[in-house]
Amino acid sequence: MTQLRLQGNSFQGPIPRSLSNLIKLTSLRIGDIVNGSSSMAFVGNMTSLGELVLRNSKISDTLASVDFSKFVNLTLLDLSFNNITGQMPQSIFDLPMLSYLFLGNNSLSGSLPATKSPLLANLDFSYNHLSGSFPSWVSQKNLQLNLVANDFVIDSSNNSVLPFGLNCLQRNTPCSLGSPQSSSLAVDCGGSRTISGSDNAMYQADNANLGAASHYVGGAPIWGVSSSGRFMDPPNGSYIIYSSRQFQNTLDSGLFQTARMSPSSLRYYGIGLENGNYTVTLQFAEFDSPDPQAWKSRARRVFDIYLQGERREQNFDIRKAAGGKSFVVVKKQYVVPVVKNFLEIHLFWAGKGTCCIPTQGYYGPAISALSATPNFIPTVHYSVDKKSSSKTGV
Repeated sequence: MTQLRLQGNSFQGPIPRSLSNLIKLTSLRIGDIVNGSSSMAFVGNMTSLGELVLRNSKISDTLASVDFSKFVNLTLLDLSFNNITGQMPQSIFDLPMLSYLFLGNNSLSGSLPATKSPLLANLDFSYNHLSGSFPSWVSQKNLQLNLVANDFVIDSSNNSVLPFGLNCLQRNTPCSLGSPQSSSLAVDCGGSRTISGSDNAMYQADNANLGAASHYVGGAPIWGVSSSGRFMDPPNGSYIIYSSRQFQNTLDSGLFQTARMSPSSLRYYGIGLENGNYTVTLQFAEFDSPDPQAWKSRARRVFDIYLQGERREQNFDIRKAAGGKSFVVVKKQYVVPVVKNFLEIHLFWAGKGTCCIPTQGYYGPAISALSATPNFIPTVHYSVDKKSSSKTGV
């Protein structure tokens, strides 16, 4: 056996240690285990692997439990959404063929390694507890590096080599904490221009070229977006999808010409919001075949929705919510508390739904527009600056 994939099945853990006998595997993908706890030791002898994905698999271990220096053929390593602790060993960063490294949403500590392999250009370390100084490679051209929600101290000494607004997206240090700058939020996800909505909100453009591990902060800053994950098996995975059709069940069809899509995790942030309860409105529409008899209509886009870390929707299916139709807008509204001038909207792919209809890599969360309006009389008002510019990538 050279390939084994066990994803999105709701299997219970732990992962059987007998899998360690499959030493000829070149691709192993396990994900979305619902309970139990596993170590990574069972992969120790699978040194022929080119792809290793143990995403969202209830792994409780340290990276030191595997001698990664032996995995010289590894091009993709995804250990995100687990409970991996300790530091990141230099041996992983020295692997000659490794291009994609996803270690986000764990409990890793320590600092970034001093050096890395030239091919390693996509690194997601978001939602850990990393700290310390920044090595020179963080300013490498065409580098995708996501450091959102760590413990880095970002000031005038290192801000110039980092993406704009990263200091606003570190743990416990959001910008404008205690001094709010705005009392509303509206984003046209994937859109290239500001749009005035029928709700009188000005929906900000969100066409930053996000990839496998990146973030963007817009405005003063007043909002941000973070995306992680690589589409598996597509000829050219797209993180923004487009449609020129008219959409039903909306007065704002222009908001739905684009949607931002992610193969793993997509988060939007409200930065510097006045504290209080908000109505958060998330708007979706499926883009594929309008003919319910066509084979393309068998596609199922399924993901979970979290607001402020609390799961509000499990196995949310856009087309199902739209009565089995594409190009029909679905609007979901929630009352959400903002207590530290910060709002997080998280769309998470838990392995469910189809992966390859109508094309390879057409899966994961997608959203067309979002907004947050106060359920109170605000004391802070922010005038949107259409000319504001932000920087993404490194």
